Amino acid sequence: MNNLKYSFDAIKIRDEIIEWLQNFKETSGLSKVVIGISGGKDSSIVAALCARAFGKENVYGLLMPNGEQSDIADSHKLCDALGINYKIKNIGPVYDAAIAMLESDGDIISVEAKINIAPRLRMTTLYAWGQANHCRVCGTGNLSEITLGYFTKYGDGGVDFNPIANLTSIEVVAIGDTLEELPYELV
Repeated sequence: MNNLKYSFDAIKIRDEIIEWLQNFKETSGLSKVVIGISGGKDSSIVAALCARAFGKENVYGLLMPNGEQSDIADSHKLCDALGINYKIKNIGPVYDAAIAMLESDGDIISVEAKINIAPRLRMTTLYAWGQANHCRVCGTGNLSEITLGYFTKYGDGGVDFNPIANLTSIEVVAIGDTLEELPYELV
């Protein structure tokens, strides 16, 4: 029987990520970042790590609902708890226009294709807003999602850098538990 034990030092890894982000800031000339804020664990923890590394005044959150978003209060709660600036950019009208255009000549777009349009519009929004405001786009995908392919190519996988790309979902939560500035329910 295999007696290997897994040990994960969340505080050590958290501090290493913050140091990596600070080094990245210095070597790349990066001073500001923009993050798509969903209010889920990944965007919450990444936003908190970036606020520590870059200073909260240099972290911007974009809330990008596709029409109505029932849990958008979580996104507001996160931004308020971290003290980061944020904007709401509702992608609903652009999404609806894209579907209408794609189906205008009688083509039917599959449900799967429609699902992937929204993350691609969010990526486009993040890059357009980021470029206009001199920000780099920070990713929020974790290793579990990347391994399973649970992301949209040229959508939520399209980022400039991703501080949690090498962490599983369980490890991300463990790091979140060390970030006292985060409301527990968002971790």
